[in-house]
Amino acid sequence: MRNTILLFLVVIHSLMAVAQENYTLTDKGGITVDGSSTLHDWTVTANAYSGALALNDKVFNSISLEVDVISILSTRGATMDKKTHNALKFEAFPKIKFEAKDVAFSEGDGQAIPGTLHIAGVGKEVVIQTRIQTLEGGIQISGSYTITLQDFNIEPPTAMFGSIVVGDDVTVNFDLVFAK
Repeated sequence: MRNTILLFLVVIHSLMAVAQENYTLTDKGGITVDGSSTLHDWTVTANAYSGALALNDKVFNSISLEVDVISILSTRGATMDKKTHNALKFEAFPKIKFEAKDVAFSEGDGQAIPGTLHIAGVGKEVVIQTRIQTLEGGIQISGSYTITLQDFNIEPPTAMFGSIVVGDDVTVNFDLVFAK
């Protein structure tokens, strides 16, 4: 009897593992951040990021994304990059992270993904509106999300002795392609 119960549990566990599909973030998409300042609008690009998702019977069991802060670069040069990295407290918190669990999977526009966003040592519960598409052998999640810097205890960077100030709101644009 004991062996029968053990065998039953092993079979159930195996079936659950088979039903789950695991995906890894590819480099086919991209992540940019748009912002403004008292002088001009600007864009920075995240050049190093990783992530994964697990899909089980129309539910994302988990979604994770990590962005290396030091990889966030602008076309305006090293001074702006340094100010960005320092504002994001990259030495103490080298990664920006997003984590979600048990999210309903549905294709199309306006798919809400609630999760926790960690920036500069502060974690906040957020709900990100996305567009989800299934691809051959993969899943694409795209959209944008506006972040208020001070919500994450980030002082908007300044330049020229405070005469140029970055706006408090920035918009993260993402196009993430996950593959099996």
